[in-house]
Amino acid sequence: MIKRIIAQTAGVAVLGAAIAASAQAAEFNLKMHHFLPAKAPAHAKFFQPWADSIEEASEGRIKIKIYGSMSLGGKPPQLVDQVQDGFVDIIWTLPGYTPGRFPAISAFENPFMVTDAYETSQALQAYYEANPEVQKEFADMHPLAFWTHDRGVVYSKGDAIDSVADFAGKKIRNPSRPVAAALDALGATPVGMPVPEMPQALAKNVIDGTVIPFEIVPALKLHELVDNAVEVQTEDGRGLYTAVFLLGMNKAKYESMPADLQQIMDDHAGIYFAKLGGEFFKNAENYGRKLIDENATRSQMPAAEVKKMQEVTANVPVEWVKEMDGLGLPGQKLLDSANAMLEKYSK
Repeated sequence: MIKRIIAQTAGVAVLGAAIAASAQAAEFNLKMHHFLPAKAPAHAKFFQPWADSIEEASEGRIKIKIYGSMSLGGKPPQLVDQVQDGFVDIIWTLPGYTPGRFPAISAFENPFMVTDAYETSQALQAYYEANPEVQKEFADMHPLAFWTHDRGVVYSKGDAIDSVADFAGKKIRNPSRPVAAALDALGATPVGMPVPEMPQALAKNVIDGTVIPFEIVPALKLHELVDNAVEVQTEDGRGLYTAVFLLGMNKAKYESMPADLQQIMDDHAGIYFAKLGGEFFKNAENYGRKLIDENATRSQMPAAEVKKMQEVTANVPVEWVKEMDGLGLPGQKLLDSANAMLEKYSK
């Protein structure tokens, strides 16, 4: 009798554990893929808390496992295809890694189209939402959000690049076509490459310098590879450049979710995410500055040279408009919209 009771009790316990495990099993186990290592601040201190928040809000029905360093295979430019093909469910990437594929979103990558990450990220998201031509570029996926990093900084091995003349002949890594056009106008030789390739390129002298924000310094150990970092800022607070980030989701996966789970994803996307991402990337600048200060030299480009840079690169957005027009897009309308949004969110 006692054995029977024990057996029944054990059976109930096992059944209860099975029911509990079943209740905790996620309805949607999503794979998120990106290009930086898991120890990077953006992975550990930004995306992971974001994923945890979604899991909590969905009471465990959505779980997101994040894979960094392209650990699921491929190279950064392939992330867009991976999410569109359903190989992964969510990606973090830069549209600029696939030149010519998402031209309209690159309006913010023209010279001096950034104030700080928090303001510019909101302006970028609003720009996307306001322009059907931009939305059409991402019709094959479900964009969760767009945002930017803070003002780009000019890093160099050897002497500081702190004047327009200093760019002449320098091989500088660039993240996108508009930035490449700006560097070319300044007399440099732009070298396009994704972020993960940059440390080796610097170490092997493939490039003389790079443009990148302070936020990325710790992840790439950039402070061990450069001698100088020059900040570029206009009197009204605009920086030399920024890069557009994309958080994209597989369209079929999003559409397969019930309405309540779609709402949870929506609540963690759009302008909410742009604010979140912008704030994180703005605040993350401080640690990168600290590492540069401890290992290299950080300086500000003289105001007169910044004005020269503005003059020398003034034709870049003009050519960008012509390029958009040639693609059948309303170039000037898009550029005006981007500037209007930046003004709106920078007040």
